[in-house]
Amino acid sequence: MNPATAAPDYILTVVCPDRPGIVHAVSGSLFEHGGNILESQQFDDVGEGRFFMRVRFGCDPAMGLEQLRRGFEPVAARFGMSWHLWDAAVPHRTLILVSKFGHCLNDLLFRWSQRALKADIVGVVSNHPDLEPMVRSYGVPFHHIAVTPATKPQAERAMLDLAESLGVHLVVLARYMQVLSQDACRALSGRAINIHHSFLPSFKGGRPYQQAFDSGVKLVGATAHYVTAELDEGPIIEQDTVRVDHRSD
Repeated sequence: MNPATAAPDYILTVVCPDRPGIVHAVSGSLFEHGGNILESQQFDDVGEGRFFMRVRFGCDPAMGLEQLRRGFEPVAARFGMSWHLWDAAVPHRTLILVSKFGHCLNDLLFRWSQRALKADIVGVVSNHPDLEPMVRSYGVPFHHIAVTPATKPQAERAMLDLAESLGVHLVVLARYMQVLSQDACRALSGRAINIHHSFLPSFKGGRPYQQAFDSGVKLVGATAHYVTAELDEGPIIEQDTVRVDHRSD
């Protein structure tokens, strides 16, 4: 098939109370609107009585995204679904928060510049001006929003207003050495992630590797998790480990 005329891919995610008929209703709705399921994953959380589903499907280019969304609304209403449907080819508009340590930020910006990240980095916010030259060298807007104990509410409001004006889908904390308030966490619920350099919740907060070393831990690692008002205790997305011993410093 000519790529110019290939059917666009869409992603549908669904969360709802578990009951019979959900998969049939979802697949039937997609079929009725010209969808061809390419990949489907589902999980039934028996303990919580909730059903989760993620579907990637192709569709006739003549069937636009908004038309697909309107067509799915009756199914979503019938099953009480919390759902999202978006074009898989559209990158997430991403805002990065950082302080003074630039290694994580630089890695993200480099991968983004090489088209290795499925993201559109629309800006970087920092509570210090130190990393502005690096950020601007990538052609990314830099926003210095200073934070002090007295001005933290106003600074967070400025960050949230910026995210809203830029149409941000995702906020990434890349060594941002500030704890977001409960109000900010609620405003960014499900849209903000952090990569914490330890396992949670055993070694949260500052100097987690020193904490692990002092405890004699032989496995250290990193945890990607959603940002919540409870420091470093948001739902875990992914983890990885590396083995160490007493010879490590």
